[in-house]
Amino acid sequence: MPRAGFYTGRVVSTDWQTDLRNRGYRLTPQRQLVLEAVDKLEHATPEDILAEVRRTAGGVNISTVYRTLDLLEELGLVSHAHLGHGAPAYHLAERHHHLHLMCRDCEKVQEADVSVAEGFTRELRAAFGFDTDLKHFALYGRCQECSAKAAERGGGPGGPGERSASA
Repeated sequence: MPRAGFYTGRVVSTDWQTDLRNRGYRLTPQRQLVLEAVDKLEHATPEDILAEVRRTAGGVNISTVYRTLDLLEELGLVSHAHLGHGAPAYHLAERHHHLHLMCRDCEKVQEADVSVAEGFTRELRAAFGFDTDLKHFALYGRCQECSAKAAERGGGPGGPGERSASA
């Protein structure tokens, strides 16, 4: 296990080094560690990313993580979404654009391809002339498991004791 504060020296698993170099930046140890943490954690807050980075480099602080995330987002390497009332969650931008399905009961985040919202976005464009940016989009509800548990308890779609629109 690497000592705290030391660069891992791992080979970059994607072509981040070339991506950064083509944009006039270097892949510093801090940038690599932040990118690796974002890649590993998938939908992570800056605090989650800091905790992961500190497993290898104990001297990194939260302001370094925020500055690095801001730069990486500006360069198109990471993207964020607001998945609740807290800090934004970051993920690699190279992955396809997707919607975030946020379970309000267990807080699990699922991804859905943006194609599932084509009708919705088409309707927004037709009715309002509004072009949506779905890469920051989150929908709140219940996942399949929590919906099944709620149904067993007698809770409707909106929560225990709520009536559905057809009732």
